[in-house]
This record gives sequence, structure tokens and C-alpha cells, in this order.
Amino acid sequence: MTGIKEVADEVGLSQATVSRALRGQRGVSERNRERIEEAAARLGYVASRTAVGLATGRTHLVAAVVPHVTRWYFGTVIHGAEQVLRKHGYDLLLFNLAGSAEARDRVLGTHAATKRADALLLAGLQPSDAERSWRDRHGTPAVLVGAVAEGWPSVTIDDEHVAVVAMQHLIDLGHQRIAYVGGEQANTLEFSTPGARHRGFLGSMDRAEHKVPPEYDHDGDFTLASGLEAGRALLRLPTPPTAIMCASDEMAIGVLRAARELHLAVPGDVSVIGVDDHELSEHVDLTTVRQPVEELGRLAATQLLQQLGELPGSPPLPSHVRLETELVVRGTTGPPPPLH
Repeated sequence: MTGIKEVADEVGLSQATVSRALRGQRGVSERNRERIEEAAARLGYVASRTAVGLATGRTHLVAAVVPHVTRWYFGTVIHGAEQVLRKHGYDLLLFNLAGSAEARDRVLGTHAATKRADALLLAGLQPSDAERSWRDRHGTPAVLVGAVAEGWPSVTIDDEHVAVVAMQHLIDLGHQRIAYVGGEQANTLEFSTPGARHRGFLGSMDRAEHKVPPEYDHDGDFTLASGLEAGRALLRLPTPPTAIMCASDEMAIGVLRAARELHLAVPGDVSVIGVDDHELSEHVDLTTVRQPVEELGRLAATQLLQQLGELPGSPPLPSHVRLETELVVRGTTGPPPPLH
């Protein structure tokens, strides 16, 4: 394996000079720096991440903490962030909480993530008082995706507004009996999105003066399986809803499967709308509210790189970035069936 000595021998300079040049430090002429970089590339020299970290105090790792890595949303956010980080020599260290409050305490409460990385990306998690206090004291570069907290840069959409847009579409079509399939309201990880979308649903029904029977308000976990279970329960009610709003496309796809099992026409018997514009949504002709999930990850990574001083001269992003969403009308929504 090619090391510093081999590069130094190739260019006829000291190992100390070669080391400074490859770490981007001062004290090396531009001509020698170019010779060293050319020789290193030609010989296949790869700097030891550990050695660079010892010299610079940087690990070139970003810790990303997500509630559920298997969910499409979080996987897509991470994919977008990684695309940007990789271009600037940073790797992503993923911590999957898998829905566990104990795992959150182990990763964030003991600072396991920040001890091993230069910066922190929290996706869908509202930082606790203790986490905010620790960051305030230590100044660790950090960014939130899908949540907002004072003093923390963030990249979000307006989740409550997303639900209002979806509901207004159904109400404009003439629906009154509208059910909801959302995330767990009493979640232990302080995942902020479910509550905001639920508020948008309830507020829309209240403004339209439509009642929400308790059996029309279902918890889910943003998976197809939970949507299937909720859809079966809702569509078997003595008075089923004529429309169902789901807080994610995955749950909406589950509801569509339940309707098919029960031989119900969509949208003839029941309309279904989701949120996200999941990669499968177009294939099942699902009406949804599109959010730019991958772009959330890319902008979050850009914010972190700016905090780390890796993007000199680039236009700074605002501390809080809110991206636009868009209603995408497809074939799963229509007017309510007659005589309902």
C-alpha cells in the first residue's frame, strides 16, 4: 500500500512537506503542492482517516440519527444528504433508533453520535431540552430535518399545511365523512410530523363543520401494513367513510389494498389521498401531496458543510429552510358516491 514515504520519495521532498500538502496546510509552495497531489493520485495514495483526524481534529463523519431507517421517507432523506456529503469528502454514520426511546438515550443522551462525528443530522426528531442544552454548550454543528427548534438550523416542510391541502381537496370534491390514518400521537421519540398532520386534519374538519367520529381517527406507523389494517377497519364500519386521508403514501397504499380486498371501487366507493409522492404512488395512481424528500436531505447536508466551513464563498443558506409542497391529483380521488 502506498504511503507518505513513497509519495515523498517520488517527488524528492520530505515526508513532513508531503503530509502538510495532502492535509491542505500552509507552508508548501503551490508548485510543490501540485507535484505532490499529482504523484499521490498516480501512486494511488489514500490518506488514513484516523491520521487525518488526529492531525486536524476532524473525523470527516456526519452522524445521522433517524427514528426508523426502514421507512421510505428517512431512507430518502439520508440518500439525499449522503450525495452531498460524499462530494466533499465526508462519510455518513447512521444511527437507527428503530422506534426505541432507550436507543435514543444511548445515542444522544450519552453523546455516542457526536463523540464519533464532526456534525449531527437529526431527521424527524424534536431535540429534547437536554440535547439542546448540550449542543448550546459545545457548539456542535447540527441540523434538523422535519422539525424546528430554536437555535438549531433546520430544513422542513409545513406538515400542518400539507394536511390542510389534502383535506381541502377532499372537501372541495364534496366529501363530509372523511377518516384519517396518521402516525402515533403518543410517540416516545418526539417525532414531530404526526402531530402536525393530525392537527391539519382536525382543523380542516372543524372549519368545514364536519364531525369526526372516534372510529374515523386511526393511528398508524407510516407503513403499508398499518394502512392495510386501518383500511380494513374503516371500510367495514356500518357507516364507512367516503374518503380517507393518510399521513403517508405507504399507509394510503395499504388502504387501497384493503379496498380491493373488500371489492370496493376507488374512487367510486371511497376516495384515498396520501402525502409524500412515494416512488410507488404514480404506479398505483395515488392522489397525494408531494414533498421534495431527497432535496430536504441535500439541503440539510449543505447546511452542515457550511457550519463546518467547507463551502467558503458559497451563498449561505437561511438558518431555517421551508420547502414548498404540491397537490398531485391522480385517480384515487373523486366525488363521494351518490345517496351518502
